[in-house]
Amino acid sequence: MNMNLPNKLTMLRIILIPVFMIFLLTGHWYISAVIFVVASVTDTLDGQIARRYNLVTNFGKIMDPLADKLLVFSALLCMIQLSVVPAWMVVIMLARELLIVSLRAVAAAQGLVIAASWWGKIKTITQMAAVILLLIQNWPFGPDGFPLATIVLWIAVIMTVVSGIDYIIKNKAVFKG
Repeated sequence: MNMNLPNKLTMLRIILIPVFMIFLLTGHWYISAVIFVVASVTDTLDGQIARRYNLVTNFGKIMDPLADKLLVFSALLCMIQLSVVPAWMVVIMLARELLIVSLRAVAAAQGLVIAASWWGKIKTITQMAAVILLLIQNWPFGPDGFPLATIVLWIAVIMTVVSGIDYIIKNKAVFKG
């Protein structure tokens, strides 16, 4: 398969995940933050380039959201191991992802496509923002300052639940199948 630029950016994001994890789990928080930001930027770029230059592919439609989920959850799972993020929050986020992936699979079997919603995009942005703030250890406030990272993490959990409910309500016909 001849890979176009957006698909190469998606693959770069996936390749950066183990590199990111190695740096994070060996205590190099700021380096891992830079890697995470670079990987997150590729998410924005690949979509913009694909739409602008009509380079949208089936590979990209599947792998781009998968790469986002792998990136975010690799960070969150490492942070559980490092005792930075409570496991229950990650379980809620992961459960939503599995629910929506399953909903999309059932819809696809019925010949329907469930497009990404704005709530889903906001969810992804807040999750990535929470991870970045956690990686930079709440800079510039510091670990004992204003808990911005914790607040954004809570917002990410809330947006995860809201976006999941939104998908279910908007696609309830899929359940009648």
